Amino acid sequence: MFRTEVPLKKLALATGVMLMAAAEAIAQEKTGKPARRIVVSLPDRKLAVLEDDRVLKVYDTAVGAPVTPSPTGDFTIVTRVSHPTWYTKGRTVPPGAANPLGTRWLGLSAKGYGIHGTNRPSSIGHDASHGCIRMRNRDVEELFEMVSVGDAVEMYGERSPETERLFGSSTVVAMRAASEPAAQTAAGMH
Repeated sequence: MFRTEVPLKKLALATGVMLMAAAEAIAQEKTGKPARRIVVSLPDRKLAVLEDDRVLKVYDTAVGAPVTPSPTGDFTIVTRVSHPTWYTKGRTVPPGAANPLGTRWLGLSAKGYGIHGTNRPSSIGHDASHGCIRMRNRDVEELFEMVSVGDAVEMYGERSPETERLFGSSTVVAMRAASEPAAQTAAGMH
């Protein structure tokens, strides 16, 4: 009889703990920050933060260069790092003014890609990154406080009804694209 009581007590205890954890998670979900969604338009070089389909803020960005394009599709934020360290090809760049990631890193579910700040703010508005979404440090710091791990990130490589609604007419994008090669050459960017 003793042998059957112990497993039942353990099962009852484990069930109770799981029910309490589930109740706590539901309570936190209801009182925590609302789920937000990030929409990035690569042709527009813009990022919008939405809550319940309402635009909270739109930011200018830099996106992947033609040789290192940004990924497209649906992702989630999997990490949030304040004052990140950059690791590349046997080199480490600690947090600070020389760090290419700037002051914040929002890692995406696409391994190796993220939304981050920059030590080159003049790159914003251009196809200049190695595939990540690059923002001004003050902008990414604001975004960092608005979003959480698990929030959705949608990255569009072409104009869509969603990006049209969020970022405006595709005529502006076409005009920018037509004038960009001359502007980039003049600015020393390739």
